[in-house]
Amino acid sequence: MSATKSASVVLSLCLSVVLGLATASGISDLELSKLSGGISDGVPRLDLPSLESGYHGLVQENETTVEVKPSIRAIGAEICSFRIVNKHHGDAPFDIILKEDGEGEVQLKPHRTLNCEKRKNYRFDIAAVSCSGEVSENATLHITVIDINEYAPVFLQPSYVYQVDEGRLYSEIVRVEAKDRDCTPKFGDICKYEILTTEQPFTIDNEGVIRNTEPLDFEKSHNHILSVVAYDCGMKQSVPVMVTIKVNRVCRLGWNGIPERIDYAPSSGRVDLFPSAELQLCDVPCQVRQVDARVALTTAHIGKGCDRDTYSVASQRKLCGASQDSIDLLPSPASGAEWTKNLQTDEGHEGDQMYEFDGVTSALAVPPSVLDHTLASTFTMSTWMKHKPQPGADKHMKEHIICSADDHKMNRHHYALFVRNCRLILLLRRDFSDDDPNTFRPAEWRWKLPQVCDDIWHHYAVEVKFPDVQLYVDGQLFKTERKNPEIIDDWPLHPTKGINTTVTVGACWQGSENKMKHHFHGYLAGLSVLLHRTERPEVLTCLHKCKESLEVPAMELLEPGMELLTNSDLTELSIKGDNKTNLEVLMRRVGYTNSREFPTPGRRNLHISTTITCDHGKVKKVPSLESYVMVLQPQEPTISINGTSNLARDYEDFRQGVRVFTDVHVTVGAVSGNKHSHDTSGVEKKLDSCSVSVYPSLNPDHETLSLPENMLTQFGVVAKVNKDGVIVSGADLIYNYEQILRQIQYTNRKPAYYLNRVFKLICSELNGRFLSNEYVQTLTVIHPRMTGSKSTEMPHAANKHDHDHLDVHEKKASHDHAPQPAHAHVDRHHVELHPAQVSDEHSLMDGVQAVTGASHAVTIIIVVCVGFLLFMIVLGVIRIRAAHHRANQEEIADTEMAWDDSALTITVNPMELNGSSPSNGQGPASAGGRGRGEHCDDDDSSDDGSSYRDDDLDSTDEEEEEVESGKHKDLEWDNSTLAI
Repeated sequence: MSATKSASVVLSLCLSVVLGLATASGISDLELSKLSGGISDGVPRLDLPSLESGYHGLVQENETTVEVKPSIRAIGAEICSFRIVNKHHGDAPFDIILKEDGEGEVQLKPHRTLNCEKRKNYRFDIAAVSCSGEVSENATLHITVIDINEYAPVFLQPSYVYQVDEGRLYSEIVRVEAKDRDCTPKFGDICKYEILTTEQPFTIDNEGVIRNTEPLDFEKSHNHILSVVAYDCGMKQSVPVMVTIKVNRVCRLGWNGIPERIDYAPSSGRVDLFPSAELQLCDVPCQVRQVDARVALTTAHIGKGCDRDTYSVASQRKLCGASQDSIDLLPSPASGAEWTKNLQTDEGHEGDQMYEFDGVTSALAVPPSVLDHTLASTFTMSTWMKHKPQPGADKHMKEHIICSADDHKMNRHHYALFVRNCRLILLLRRDFSDDDPNTFRPAEWRWKLPQVCDDIWHHYAVEVKFPDVQLYVDGQLFKTERKNPEIIDDWPLHPTKGINTTVTVGACWQGSENKMKHHFHGYLAGLSVLLHRTERPEVLTCLHKCKESLEVPAMELLEPGMELLTNSDLTELSIKGDNKTNLEVLMRRVGYTNSREFPTPGRRNLHISTTITCDHGKVKKVPSLESYVMVLQPQEPTISINGTSNLARDYEDFRQGVRVFTDVHVTVGAVSGNKHSHDTSGVEKKLDSCSVSVYPSLNPDHETLSLPENMLTQFGVVAKVNKDGVIVSGADLIYNYEQILRQIQYTNRKPAYYLNRVFKLICSELNGRFLSNEYVQTLTVIHPRMTGSKSTEMPHAANKHDHDHLDVHEKKASHDHAPQPAHAHVDRHHVELHPAQVSDEHSLMDGVQAVTGASHAVTIIIVVCVGFLLFMIVLGVIRIRAAHHRANQEEIADTEMAWDDSALTITVNPMELNGSSPSNGQGPASAGGRGRGEHCDDDDSSDDGSSYRDDDLDSTDEEEEEVESGKHKDLEWDNSTLAI
């Protein structure tokens, strides 16, 4: 036994030495355990700094391996396994697997799953087991299950339905709520809500609170359906939930069913403005006795206060049946109306011009030829005026519309129409010789009118049958009231000598100071004076009548107890009564109309005001409403003029008169995109002017244009004729204008001077707002042909003016209008060339052009191929024959061709070539032109150098004297003996 113990002690000592050396050499505990185990089976222990600290593991829901810190490892013996020895909370779905390196790995058991939402943590004890069966002390393992975003938010309710009242803003209409089944805040909390439905007046915050961003309107939408989603903090989106918000109609005092905008297409007639109007009186705290509804159409920004036809003053007066003798003192600046050119006007061609007067310098003097400065005892003076008071102005300051005053030395005002202190005042001073100088008579009428200073266009007409004076405002007779107008009497003007008067517009002439004073500040248009008569009231009403207005309901809809009133312009309408139902019916039938064919596009505001009168007399106002009519852009018309643009006539036709536009036709159509739709009937369409221009101007010596006076009188159209053409003006039907144009006659007593005459025609509608195409009409003079072997020459122009006139005309006509194939070809020397003759003429024309140098003249080529001797013989023959046949010149027939050789003259002096001078006193020989290739007999020559003259020409004595005196000494050639 002692020996055994000794051996054991020795073995232990050896093992201790080995372990000490191993430790010193850095061998691990596990290796030492194996080493020692190989020597002896010891008790294993877990490799932890402290058993109380234990192990900690993390595992995701969708994973099977647990990540443990620190790693599971044992020392002190050879380890064959790790085991779970204590389960704190039931079964643990894990196993510990021994790996090859001796570490333990925690894994999820097969067919088991982790769910953070059911259990987030696991805790159990583990121990190491040696191969000899020894078990280490226990250590606790804590495992946390990591959540993944596997669930989407879900709303607590399948849908939401709430009701709200219209017209309110809510801080909270409804609160929606969603939940998420994920176990951690990152994926289980709701972080955001969103409304998917666009263009809805609602918003939602992150708490799910829905509120409206603007008051809701039952008329616009009875309910709103929203699609709402929720997001967790991992931005996983829920399935949308429907939120329905119903709008309750709240009974409020006021009108419902009034549209904000009403579109109006031109030529669409009447359009109802408020077809769904309904008046709510639910919260009126009294018994209703009367309801007063008023509709106002605002058109002050359109022209002169509404959409009127934009015709000139003369055309407007004609369309209204006014007297044509009215004198326009503010015409559009043009030829004959230059006195208005320095005034500021409106833009465009909108009817009669609207002139601005600045109250400082703007004024004009009317020429004495326009208006007789002495007014008759009966007359009408009318004007459009827009005026407002000037801040800080003296209330006694005069602003003259029209004034007649002494032209120098004195400042007497003979008559005037002016504004002072918002009163319209007419001054009429009698002349000393017109009445008893000792008699006091009315001299000044002062009307107090709100219209004078309201800055709105109004039409004023003063009708005088002295001493009776009447005023029409906007076509309505002003009703005389007590001291309105105020009438002031005065003595007649005292007599003077050598003083005339000056009529001015926009101020009054101060003769003693030689300057204008009392300037008008505002706008004037259509100022006119009609002498010796007064205008009919219906004419004044027509002149003011507006083309756009409100349309009143049919009177048969008016029930007892109801009243319907309008103003004269039909821009204001009032409905009064105690029947609310009938009031709504009448409001639904209020319409708008614009009878202008081409109305001014743009906005017309509508204002609706309503008042309620209770039984006890208290008046309650209903909230007013604003709406507007939008007049759409009209299709602009196109005016087309067509006809036979080239006409050829004989000499005699021009002497007797030729109708210029025999088959002219005018059509008016609308432009739509690139297409034109024409109305060729011409029944309802109108023109207001046509202008005929002549190029070059007429020569009054022998050219005239005439129009049918009876037709002009019948249609009430005015025509002005001058040397530049004709202007026909006055609104009338296209058919009537065509009849007048077709009767315009051109007469020329000397047609031989011309090849053709060019006339340009332009017509307009609405005072030049729409213009036609430029229609050009050419009248061609057919010159007489040569008969037999005789030829004629056109006489030279009687004077330099006629010659220049002819040349300019030829160049203009040639440049603008080439001969048409359907007409006879006419050359530049007034010779008619027919196709059969053109080929014969070309051979002569090609050779002479280089000699003459005339670029646009048809020349006759004379080829001199013989020598100087032959030339002298021919010249002698010509002179002999001319002497024998001079007497036959007067027998040339009218049909022979007249020739103007002013552009082609070849002068040869054979005596100079021979070194001798002429001894018979005759001038040098002149080579004249020859027409159309016809041969001329020797009988047609003359030796006195005078030009040939057509017997039928109405030549003046002056022309004959010039010819006889040798001013035109062109000698005609006889080429009958020349071989070409």
